[in-house]
Parts: sequence; C-alpha cells; structure tokens
Amino acid sequence: VQLVESGGGLVQPGGSLRLSCAASGFTFSSSPMSWYRLAPGKGRELVAALTSTDVATNYADSVKGRFTISRDNAKNTVYLQMNSLKPEDTAVYFCSAFWRFKRYWGQGTQVTVSS
Repeated sequence: VQLVESGGGLVQPGGSLRLSCAASGFTFSSSPMSWYRLAPGKGRELVAALTSTDVATNYADSVKGRFTISRDNAKNTVYLQMNSLKPEDTAVYFCSAFWRFKRYWGQGTQVTVSS
C-alpha cells in the first residue's frame, strides 16, 4: 500500500488549497479514506473521512463548511479542498486508508497559513 500526498504549501489567511492523495497497492474503490492533520504541540486530528461509496461521513467541527473531501475511484485519488483557510489550519496533513483491518498512512504534506 502506498499513499502519496501533494498540494500543500504556504497560503495567506482566507486562501484555498487542494490536497491530493494518490493511492496504489490495494483496491482503492473498496477502502474508506480519510485526512488527518498534526499541528505543532497538538495531537493528531481527524479532518475528514469518506466511505468507499463516496458518502462523506465525518468532518472535524473546526473545518465544517470550509473543507470538502472527495474521491475519484477511476484515478485512485482522494482530495481535500480547503477554503477560507485560517492560521490554525497550519499542520502536516496526512492521507489515510483503511484496508483489510489495517490503517495505512502517507508521508504527509505541510500546509502553512500565514500572512
């Protein structure tokens, strides 16, 4: 199983970014997918989760209405559209897959929101 995130970077408050996670090595269309983040001095936080049938299941209260998780099963890719970004969204964002009773992680992509 391999998960490769991309799309992070430096953005000003109020800006947008779209993260991508390219997956391989498992049946992507059958796997629930999710995004987590890890900010300095804080624990890992579930940002958004999506079932294999593309029904959004959960968003952190802090991102509801601003972030959208989606997937393209034809491209084996899951996305996180992040709008109206705030400095408190600064973190390393990780893609995660749950496959055959085991959770897998990507290497993470840094998102920094700062003026």
